[in-house]
Amino acid sequence: MINRTIEVGTGVHVKVPATTANLGPGFDTLGLALAYYDELDVTVREEPGVHVDVHGVGEGQVPTDERNLVVRAIKHAFDAYGIEMPGLDIVARNHIPHGRGMGSSGAAIVAGIMAAKGLLEGIVEMDAQAVLTLATQMEGHPDNVAPAIFGGLTIAWVTPEGPRSKKLIVHRGVSPVVFVPEHTMSTALARSLQPESVPHEDAIFNVSRSALLVAALIQSPELLLEATEDKLHQSYRASAMPETDQLIRALRDAGYAAVVSGAGPSILVLCDEPQQRLEATALVEREALTPWQSLMLAVDFKGATVVPHPVGVLA
Repeated sequence: MINRTIEVGTGVHVKVPATTANLGPGFDTLGLALAYYDELDVTVREEPGVHVDVHGVGEGQVPTDERNLVVRAIKHAFDAYGIEMPGLDIVARNHIPHGRGMGSSGAAIVAGIMAAKGLLEGIVEMDAQAVLTLATQMEGHPDNVAPAIFGGLTIAWVTPEGPRSKKLIVHRGVSPVVFVPEHTMSTALARSLQPESVPHEDAIFNVSRSALLVAALIQSPELLLEATEDKLHQSYRASAMPETDQLIRALRDAGYAAVVSGAGPSILVLCDEPQQRLEATALVEREALTPWQSLMLAVDFKGATVVPHPVGVLA
């Protein structure tokens, strides 16, 4: 390890958006940042070790020591540059639901790496590509971490040299609404339901819809219903999320571009005008068998941000 001392009291404030991945046909490729945030204050302390104070989602449930995912992400970044992680006090203010398909784990990973980036400023230069690479190493795939880092609509892919991402600006007419149930869904379980191979015609179907979806999101929102059709993953996971599947069918039958948000069980509806969000919400309230929270959100265009605190001051 390189012994680089970071001054006690050095601190950063990090803000990371929720994300929704896949968007129907863009399995493991497309992601969208949403204006719904987790925030983090990290301060270097004199004593070794780490303490995390969690407020909001996960309070009293997630680890508050070195096992915390944010802490593991900070350490992963420090280790990547051969620098010992100092003692840290962390205050996490969480809003992104856990286990609901809104990118909570990706947000935690990105928050930790962005915190490390801020703390290491002047010691090492961690550019956006380095942040994406480190985050993907932890998350396993870049479709959630890319929009969390860059904001907007992202296309992510992996090369032999590492993950890559392209950010696109979403058409101002696109109005997302996310319906969040009380129950959770394991991403690992959702992935385990995927077949090893799919029919050739289904692959072609999804290639065409993914291409169309990019056009719909950046230029032609009126095409969103047809562009969000999928044959690669949602039908295989439906048995594990019966109410999600039933509500998506009802929404799509009524003309709304509804898809599973990430691994689920939340539902993303991509409306092409704000009024549709109220209509979709009324439909869910009529059809749902259990309580669902409606989140009418804007697209986040900035992505993750990190701002230094004055030494000795916690914002």
